[in-house]
Amino acid sequence: MKQSNTLARTVAALACGLLLAGTAHASALEQFKSFVATTKSAKGEFTQHQVKKLESGGTKTSTSSTGTFVFARPGKFIWTYVKPYEQVLQADGEQLYIFDKDLNQVTVKKLGNALGSSPAAILFGSNDLEKNFNLSEAGSKDGVEWLKAVPKAKDTSFEEITIGLRNGLPEAMELKDTFGQTSVLAFKKIERNPALNATSFKFVMPKGADVFNN
Repeated sequence: MKQSNTLARTVAALACGLLLAGTAHASALEQFKSFVATTKSAKGEFTQHQVKKLESGGTKTSTSSTGTFVFARPGKFIWTYVKPYEQVLQADGEQLYIFDKDLNQVTVKKLGNALGSSPAAILFGSNDLEKNFNLSEAGSKDGVEWLKAVPKAKDTSFEEITIGLRNGLPEAMELKDTFGQTSVLAFKKIERNPALNATSFKFVMPKGADVFNN
């Protein structure tokens, strides 16, 4: 189903990216903690592609996807892929809805306790991140400070997540999964703490859609 499984894992992972805000010269960990403490919601745009290691030793890069996101912690977000395929991943704090527009199909999953140990928890979860992740500095490059997050749980689909911050905002994120694939994301036009309607994250079931509950 196109990229559905990869996108769902990534979005869960997309939890990792937007939690930061500090001074221009603060470490990645300082910026990250400040962003978590002061950012209750955010919205912006993203680009994403996957890099897969080949048995030959080389790599294969997928076509780039673009879209928008909005989130309100804990556990509420709308991650919208616009190109090349339209797909929406939306969570209301209790359920995750994955809508494939081309197929007019919706898959519904419970967020449950799984959010706490998933990559998405970094972006969309609570601020108790060190309970579920080991956080460490990962150096700097071209003015971007990098933070590495390794899940403490052993049964996750991601080995590690690195987040690049500049001037207190997330600029990039790389998600390395257990299948040898890395999802690479870049963020732009991030707006912190926008005014959001109370019903913004309520999923409206598309007319005539096929619904699958997992």
